[in-house]
Amino acid sequence: MIIRKGDIVFIRTGEDKGKKGKVLHIISSGKSVLVEGINVRKRSQRPSKKNPKGGIITIESPIHFSNVALFNPALNGPTKVSIKTIEEGGKKKKVRICKETGEEI
Repeated sequence: MIIRKGDIVFIRTGEDKGKKGKVLHIISSGKSVLVEGINVRKRSQRPSKKNPKGGIITIESPIHFSNVALFNPALNGPTKVSIKTIEEGGKKKKVRICKETGEEI
């Protein structure tokens, strides 16, 4: 996948359209990502050892990776990304390239 954990992404669709956030986790089986502070849902939780008080908690819900785009601070907006294979020291390495500027991400 083009998007990795720790990347800053731009939300393209949904109620959080136009916002940006940091990727917390990638769910590869469902092709979804968890983004910090985006797509937040409230959930009722029973008391447990971890949360003895219980009550209503807020959690981030997954977003399909097609609804997010990698954020490029140089352009101050979302960017398209391509993958290029380069050789370094006899080993092949895949790098992400910004299509608009041509620089490595």
